Amino acid sequence: MASDPQGAEGRGAVNQPPKATEPLRCREPAVATQVDDGKVRVTRWDFNPGAETGFHRHGFHYVVVPVTDGTLLIELADGSTTTAELKLGVPYTRPAGVEHNVINGGTAFLSFVETEVLGLPG
Repeated sequence: MASDPQGAEGRGAVNQPPKATEPLRCREPAVATQVDDGKVRVTRWDFNPGAETGFHRHGFHYVVVPVTDGTLLIELADGSTTTAELKLGVPYTRPAGVEHNVINGGTAFLSFVETEVLGLPG
């Protein structure tokens, strides 16, 4: 994620260049803070309205727990978009390999905690 201050390599993500057909844009990056113990990686994402993660691919299965209600605009690798409504405290999971750009599509501050499962013993 080019806009990730922690660096994509530290998150198990793969940078994706913008598509040649996309117009240039300048969105504020979401702010990420994290803890990584080698078994799980926990990242809190804080988004002002319009802020984004940048295109990335998840290298691990992950769980998201919203800290606020909000609306995500999700840009997918094939150029399509979708929205998702977040509800405070209501988690969801996604498998490894998900590739997207996550944008705060609402008008209010949005935050969630993402936990990636890096490895489990046994």
